[in-house]
Amino acid sequence: MAASAGENSKESSASSLARLAPLQAVLFDIDGTLCDSDPFHYLAFCEMLLEIGYNGGVPVDEEWFVKTISGKHNDDLVSVFFPNDHERGVKFLDDKEALFRRLAKEQLKPLNGLYKLRKWIEDRGLKRAAVTNAPRENAELCINQLGLADFFDALILGSDCKHAKPYPDPYLKALEVLNVSKDHTFVFEDSVSGIKAGVAAEMSVVGLANRNPSQLLMEANPTFLIKDYEDPKLWAALEEIDKMSRTEKKTIA
Repeated sequence: MAASAGENSKESSASSLARLAPLQAVLFDIDGTLCDSDPFHYLAFCEMLLEIGYNGGVPVDEEWFVKTISGKHNDDLVSVFFPNDHERGVKFLDDKEALFRRLAKEQLKPLNGLYKLRKWIEDRGLKRAAVTNAPRENAELCINQLGLADFFDALILGSDCKHAKPYPDPYLKALEVLNVSKDHTFVFEDSVSGIKAGVAAEMSVVGLANRNPSQLLMEANPTFLIKDYEDPKLWAALEEIDKMSRTEKKTIA
């Protein structure tokens, strides 16, 4: 009996990560990747943009948010809102981040399957880092509320690099800090900007299509897409990594 398209897709996804064995590290974006924080960012932008009369006072929609905001660094957004007043743009975005933290505090929840994946990573003694374009206060809020402060070996901020995502700098810095190879590390990302950064760093990127449209994400060339961390495609891929690792150990022995 011929395999279905879904089965072939799962097999292809699984084999695409097997070449990373023996796996050394896993890197995570934060917003939209560890937790579904985008609704709080969207609400904060809606409120702040109405206050300044952006878009003629007409509320922005989620499609605009995905195309214009999602995954981008604030330094790149200043000119979107205040092209002729950098200082005002910086203050606007600082105020927006403060509003985000007030809205999101105590309400952030992990993506489905995150703690199952955490156990898989810890059981194998893999290194891990959070790599984000978010300000430090936002990143630490998310990590702490999810109970992951002791999970990550490093937190890499776009603002600490020469260039933020979509440039590869933050992911290249993570590899350097963890002292691991790009050939034995992969990335979880949920935005076009983030996927492009991981791909530019020559790493395998698993895209999360939990809010951003799959078609849009695929244009950034992720290795494959998953809905969340319970997705069978992900666990098939992780099992293939385990199988390849066991095979290599037997060969060496």
